[in-house]
Amino acid sequence: MKRKLTDTKRQAILNAAEEVMSKKGLIGASIAEIARKAKIADSVIYHYFKGKEDLLFSIPGTRVTEILSLLNNQLQGILDPVSKLGKMVWFHLDYNDTHLDYARLLLLECRSNKAFYEHNAYRSIRKYSGILLSILEDAIDKGFVRSNINIRIVRDMIFGLLDWEILNRVASEKVTETVSDFEDIMALILPMISSKPSQMKRRDKSSRLLESAEIVFAERGYTQATIVEIAKHAGVGEGTVYEYFRNKEDLLFAISEHRFNEHLDTFGEIFEIKNALRKLRRMVRYHFSYWLKHRHFLRIFSLHISLNNRFYRSEAFRVFEKYTAVYDPILDEGKSIGVFRSNVNNRVFKDLLFGSFSHLALRWLILEGNAKTDKTQEIDEVVLLLSLAVASDEAAKEYGVFR
Repeated sequence: MKRKLTDTKRQAILNAAEEVMSKKGLIGASIAEIARKAKIADSVIYHYFKGKEDLLFSIPGTRVTEILSLLNNQLQGILDPVSKLGKMVWFHLDYNDTHLDYARLLLLECRSNKAFYEHNAYRSIRKYSGILLSILEDAIDKGFVRSNINIRIVRDMIFGLLDWEILNRVASEKVTETVSDFEDIMALILPMISSKPSQMKRRDKSSRLLESAEIVFAERGYTQATIVEIAKHAGVGEGTVYEYFRNKEDLLFAISEHRFNEHLDTFGEIFEIKNALRKLRRMVRYHFSYWLKHRHFLRIFSLHISLNNRFYRSEAFRVFEKYTAVYDPILDEGKSIGVFRSNVNNRVFKDLLFGSFSHLALRWLILEGNAKTDKTQEIDEVVLLLSLAVASDEAAKEYGVFR
C-alpha cells in the first residue's frame, strides 16, 4: 500500500510539472508552483527528484513507458512491416496531437538541453526509436525495403520529419493537427525506401560492384585485392562479377570510366541547372555543406534556436521562412513537368529535409561526440533518399536515382 501511495504521489508531481513546464519552461517554472499544482509541500518533490532539471527530464522518461505499451499493442496482429511502419508513424502523430503539453515539453525543453542526452530518460527514448529500427530491419529481411539502405539514416530522417511536423503544431502553428498530414508523410517515406527490384536491376547491381571495387582497391591496393573480396563486399557471388566485367583490370578501368562520366554529366549544368531534380539535389548538398562550414552556428541553431518557442514569433523566423521558401519553385516546377510526383506536399517535404538535417546534426555534434563518422557518405545517402521521396519513376530512371 505504501509503494502504491508513493507511486501515486510521484505521478501527481510529474503531471503537475508537465502542465506547468510545458507553458513556462524549465526556467520560468518554479518548484513551489509545481508543488501547489500537485497539492503537496515543496520539500516532498526532493524526495523523488534531484531538482528541477531531473524532474523535467523524468516526464518523458515516464511517458515513454506508457507510449511503448500503447505502441506495442497497436502493432499486434500486423504482419506486414510496411503496414507496421505506417501504424507507428500514425501513432506518433496522433499521440503528440492528443498530448500537446508533452510534445511541447519534449521538443522545446528537453531536446534543446544537452544534459537531457545524458539522463536515464533519454535511454528510454532510444528504446522507442529501436522499435522503428526493428521494423525497418524486418522490412529489409522480407524484401519490402532495399537491402543496401542505411536504416540509421532512415530512422533519423523519419523522426526528424515527425519532429518538424510537431514544431509546426506547437511552435509555428502552421497546422492544427499533424495526423492530417499522415498520407502526405507516407507518400514521401515509402518511395524513399521501397524495394522495386524489377526496375533497373542489372544496372543497380553493376553500380554496387563498381562501388565495392572502388573501396576494396583503395583499401587493399589493386594487386592485393581479389574478385572474391569485391563480390563479398557487394553481397553477390563471385560468378556474378564476370557477368558484368571480363576481369579485375576491366573492373578497375570501369571505375575510372564511371567516375569521369559522372563528372561529365554534371559539367553541362554547373552554371545553369535546368532539371528540377538536379536543382533539388544541388540545393540540398549546398544546404548541408554551408551548415557544416559553420559548425558553431549549426550547434546553436539545432539546440537553442529551432527548439526555442520564441524563435517562431521572431523576425528571424520570417527570414528562415524565406530561406526554406526557395525550395517551393523547384518542387512546383518538378511537379508541373512530371519530374516530381504530383502528390508531393511542399511543406511536408521541407519538414523531411530540415528534420533530417536536424537529427543528423544532433547525432554528429552531440551524441557521437568525436566519433569519426563519414559525413560525406551520409549526406550522399540523404540526398539520394530525398530524391527518391519526390521523383517520379520516369525521372528516377533517367537521372540515375534508382528505386
